[in-house]
Formats: sequence, C-alpha cells, structure tokens
Amino acid sequence: MTLETFNFILIIVLAYLIGNISPSILISKAMGVDIHKEGSGNPGTTNMLRVMGKKAAAVTLSIDILKGVAAVILGRFTGGEGLAVLCGLAVFIGHIWPVFFRFKGGKGIATGFGMLVTLSPVMGLICLGIAALGFLISRRVSVGSIGAVLVLPFVAYHYFPTYIEIFIIMGAIVLWKHRSNIKRLLKGEEPKTNFKK
Repeated sequence: MTLETFNFILIIVLAYLIGNISPSILISKAMGVDIHKEGSGNPGTTNMLRVMGKKAAAVTLSIDILKGVAAVILGRFTGGEGLAVLCGLAVFIGHIWPVFFRFKGGKGIATGFGMLVTLSPVMGLICLGIAALGFLISRRVSVGSIGAVLVLPFVAYHYFPTYIEIFIIMGAIVLWKHRSNIKRLLKGEEPKTNFKK
C-alpha cells in the first residue's frame, strides 16, 4: 500500500468517525434519558423535538448538519472533489451506523443535507426546498425527507453525474431507514410534528 493510498483511506475513516458523533445520544444521556427507548427510538432531530424539546432538537440538528459540512471540507482540501464525495458518503454512513453506539444511529437527513449543501449549495438548497414544501403541506418531517430523497438522484445527475451511483445509494438507504414511516403514512398513522415544547 502506498502512502497516498493509506492517506486516502485514513481521510475516509476520519469522515466516518465524524459521523459517529451523536448529539442526540450524548444530550439525552446527559439529561438521564435513553433516546433509543423514548418516542420513535430514533436518535435524530424529530425524536429529540418530541422527547427533549426545541433546544435539544436545535442543537442536534445543527451538529448533525455540521458533521456533513466538516467531512466534505476535509475531503475537498485533502484530495479534491472525488474524495469530498466519498467523505460525504462516509460521514453519512457513520451517522446512520455509528460503531461507537452499536451501529444504532439516525436516518441521515441532516448530515446528508450538510454534505449536499457543501458539495453544491444549489443542489442542497433544492433538496431543502422540496423537504420544506413536503413538511409545510403535510406537517410531517418524514414526508419532506422522503420527497427530497426521491428528487435527489435527478438533482445529483445534473450537478454530479460522475458520482450519481453514490447519491442513489444514499437515497436508497434513507428510504430504507424510513420504511416504518412509510408504512405509517400509508395507514394514515404517521404523527404530525409538534413545536409546542
């Protein structure tokens, strides 16, 4: 293995480890709560909002987005666009399947957005706009997230055609992680988001 290859792999591993940082798990544990056992059990922004309130949810959202931003910047400045995309995928996977938390992470939306908006602000904002529209219409975060993921391959094909397979894989993972939400939506049982806390 050459030094260049070793450094390439090391950067991707570092990006994965950045994804392992889980503000929802750390915040909830600090407050005596196991977020995996409360609400939906998902350690993400929406469940933090339902269980821990708006402040905890805002911190969770901000840090999860910044993870995606940091990983892409790390890849871009150490290896260019190709490594930036791979680091984005690595941080996304690290968020969803964190080795430090028994591979039980979030659904990847906030970290994925951080990745997208750093790779291409226009691409990220288009997906954010779709997500916001879906949420405003349905009052359900899951609807916005699923809508954005369904649009992602088409947007990515325009801005990053060389890496379209990576974005399709990310989209498929997000849909898989939302399978329980999709089932509840089809049954009319998916709860609306409440911002009262």
